[in-house]
Amino acid sequence: MMAACQAPQAPLSVVDPIDLDRYAGRWYEIASFPQRFQRGCVATSATYTRLDETRVRVENECRDGSFEGDLRRVDGVAWLADPNGAEARLKVQFFWPFRGDYWVIELDPEYRYAVVAHPSRDYLWILSRSRTMDPEVYEMLLARIAAQGYGLDRLRRTPQPDAP
Repeated sequence: MMAACQAPQAPLSVVDPIDLDRYAGRWYEIASFPQRFQRGCVATSATYTRLDETRVRVENECRDGSFEGDLRRVDGVAWLADPNGAEARLKVQFFWPFRGDYWVIELDPEYRYAVVAHPSRDYLWILSRSRTMDPEVYEMLLARIAAQGYGLDRLRRTPQPDAP
């Protein structure tokens, strides 16, 4: 009797280099893998503010249940995992002592969109500088995400209000 084996997945490819000054600012969540800590969230965004050469402040916000729902916010810090490198492998911490990996696996050359992932492939976020994303760009990102070994069946679009 033969046992079915699954070949190990190749490690995720990350962006190299990343410019933390250009990455700073507000990003809107376009889609993500659902997570307990984001249950009920709509209008989700993240704002990054440069603290020093290797660290950024992270401010995640969402509305609870509807665009008019209560504002939920959590603040943290992210830093380059290798302070001497330019590779987009970061660590993020919202609650001490817990920290996690924050890897940027796709990044527009003009910093208009990004895909953030975890090496386990259990976490994934598609981010944009605007509340909407061109459908062709979204489909291109889905193809690139799938090429990195992600199953897309868990990916859910994040409701965002119309742009002001």
